[in-house]
Amino acid sequence: MAKLNLIQTLNQTLQQQLAKDKNIILLGEDVGKDGGVFRVTDGLWKEFGNNRVIDTPLSEIGIIATSVGLAIAGMKPIAEVQFDGFSMPMLDQLYHHAARMRKRSQGKYHVPLVLRVPHGGGIRGLEHHSESLETFFAHIPGLKVVTPSTPYNAKGLLIAAINDPDPVIFLEPKRVYRAIKQEVPEKEYTIPLGKTEVIQSGNDVTVISWGAMQKVVRSAIKQLQNKYSIDILDILTLSPLDKQPIFESVKKTGRCVVVQEAPKTCGYGAELAAIIGEDVLLSLKAPVTRVTGYDIPVPLPKLENYYIPNEEKIINAIESVMSF
Repeated sequence: MAKLNLIQTLNQTLQQQLAKDKNIILLGEDVGKDGGVFRVTDGLWKEFGNNRVIDTPLSEIGIIATSVGLAIAGMKPIAEVQFDGFSMPMLDQLYHHAARMRKRSQGKYHVPLVLRVPHGGGIRGLEHHSESLETFFAHIPGLKVVTPSTPYNAKGLLIAAINDPDPVIFLEPKRVYRAIKQEVPEKEYTIPLGKTEVIQSGNDVTVISWGAMQKVVRSAIKQLQNKYSIDILDILTLSPLDKQPIFESVKKTGRCVVVQEAPKTCGYGAELAAIIGEDVLLSLKAPVTRVTGYDIPVPLPKLENYYIPNEEKIINAIESVMSF
């Protein structure tokens, strides 16, 4: 079994799915001849040709509008936006059309598209190149929002997303594109959408995160493994959310820390804190604590590491809820 990083895994998965299903096409800016800005689609244009791996004009709204039409017509488009910050124009088509088409047509039409979004900071990007916009997508009813944290779950989630009859936003944590290698089966497998994974079981505190923050969380918790017994939860699908593992964990531990890269106000962690307060409030021994980015635009490279949650901030948050 080969050890692959996230980019290699996504590339292998896309190649296998293109070979398997002629209705699948890739489209986006530079996804073809150049292989994508992060080289996720490298080699696919040469193998499958420019009718199935399509370099589009520089128009994000054009990319997603075309994908919506193709999906309604029976194709399975996999669109890419180069950076998460460039995805905002796409919300028009996603909100008004992709997410509503099943309801609008009373189930007659579906929109089986996948939008691949390089997500988050940590790569010394320029302005609009390092955002964490998961809340925008998760707020739209009718969209499924998925984010892998490892190469293994990236392959299973991407195949499940491609096979799903509804639009899926596939957030790829670019900070760990090349930072993690893992054994990934060559054969096809799926990880069901709508699942929260329990990575590690413990009794003292629950720590919840997703995407690139999972790597930071696991590194921080290694430093506390002889001090506390910690539940680690990885939210693989942000919408629809699998709440039950969260409730079961917090009922057991009575303490919860949520780690997100995005700004604090109205972030996805606020939704988690709210549902925990609504459903398992009487189990809490301390307030739910959030470790987040700041309520400012992501700083340019020199200050980026001060913005993104790090191991020290996570450890301090765990110590705080444990001493409450």
